[in-house]
Amino acid sequence: MIERRPYASLGHAQHGWLEARHHFSFADYHDPQRLHWGRLRVWNDDWIAPHSGFPAHPHQDMEIITYVREGAISHRDSLGNQGRTAAGDVQVMSAGSGIVHSEYNLEDQPTRIFQIWIMPEQRGLPPSWGNRPFPRGERSGAWVVLASGLPGDDQALPIRANARVLAASLAAGQTLQYSPQAGRKLYLVPALGTLEVNGVRAECGDGLAIAGEELLQISAHAASEIVLVDAA
Repeated sequence: MIERRPYASLGHAQHGWLEARHHFSFADYHDPQRLHWGRLRVWNDDWIAPHSGFPAHPHQDMEIITYVREGAISHRDSLGNQGRTAAGDVQVMSAGSGIVHSEYNLEDQPTRIFQIWIMPEQRGLPPSWGNRPFPRGERSGAWVVLASGLPGDDQALPIRANARVLAASLAAGQTLQYSPQAGRKLYLVPALGTLEVNGVRAECGDGLAIAGEELLQISAHAASEIVLVDAA
């Protein structure tokens, strides 16, 4: 089963400095058919104007993964962590028992991010934050695991969830496969380009909710960048 969720059908919020598309119910957008997908709770596609952002606000018991598509995001939190995550790279915040953070685009150009929230396996654990570079050249024609709570994904940023977040880059005409374990739920979004997944076409920003597929056959109709969540 592959359900395509066109970009235009997603929840939409326009705040001037922020334009957001919501793949799942979030803030003022509520769709009872799009509450979560397995442990995947939020996938927001955010456009953030230069020199603006999210002031300090709290989170609790959620694994929050930020994938930077364009520009950069600057983070500061109540643990004393601070850092800048640039395009193609990833930051992870395990909110745990509670954390307060701010996220700003301090750049002179807009920033585009995917913000992905995954429900943790355990509640009330100590909060943490980390980021690291993931050079786009290293994922050319191949999957790279960006964040994971699964055994064996030792090179990824750690999360406390039965899930992994992957990315790959494909040239036009290039193909790639992914074999999930039985019973997993997948959610795939092209961050760039146009794809076909088991015969279902996805344009940039569309979401594909996938379940019950033994093998994903992915082909790129144009130069493409893929982000995929594999969750229980």
